[in-house]
Amino acid sequence: MIYHGSDHIIEHPEFGYGKTYNDYGTGFYCTENPNMAKEWGVGIDHNGYANQYKITCDGLSIFDLNASKYTMLHWLTILLENREFDTSTPLAAESKEYLLTTFHTDYKAADIIVGYRADDSYFSFASDFINGAISYRQLCNAMRLGKLGQQFVLKSEAAFNRLEFIGYEIADAKEWYKKKAFRDQSARRQYFDTERNHRQRGDLYITTILDEEMKPDDPRLR
Repeated sequence: MIYHGSDHIIEHPEFGYGKTYNDYGTGFYCTENPNMAKEWGVGIDHNGYANQYKITCDGLSIFDLNASKYTMLHWLTILLENREFDTSTPLAAESKEYLLTTFHTDYKAADIIVGYRADDSYFSFASDFINGAISYRQLCNAMRLGKLGQQFVLKSEAAFNRLEFIGYEIADAKEWYKKKAFRDQSARRQYFDTERNHRQRGDLYITTILDEEMKPDDPRLR
């Protein structure tokens, strides 16, 4: 079972509809956690809906960023392709160019993508990394803060055709927006308390990755 958080009921998701600058580009963004869908669906002044679907994945290609052959830099590279980063500094610009060249994957050919969700706070962690403010270890740890879980993103028409709408649950804004805001604030607070200002000897920074022209199979990225 998967869930999609929205401010309205969606019985028939439309293929090709949506924002191109989401984490993984245009697609239908879902989660296996109904509570996360409720948080995503509410706004500060409006209720939301956790739309519920069944999907059969047999025969569909699934691009899973949790697979052992991928690293956090593969996820970051996809983010760089779709989201708008401030790359006004020379380091950030060089980082983006190197990652896009070296860690690019053919994720667009997949029917479904499974991977991290980059809410605003997590997006800022990724930005800190390409600007050299935090290490690779800190980035990996930061992505686990707040326990956002994984996104389940439908990308192809074949995947959309497998969806079966089951129903929905209403998310009350008074309850779920508070939880949404608390999760984001907690992640930011933990980030500054336990990660951003706590460098360890031997930490791997983007400057080393660039200088050594590190590749995806480098054991230091595992």
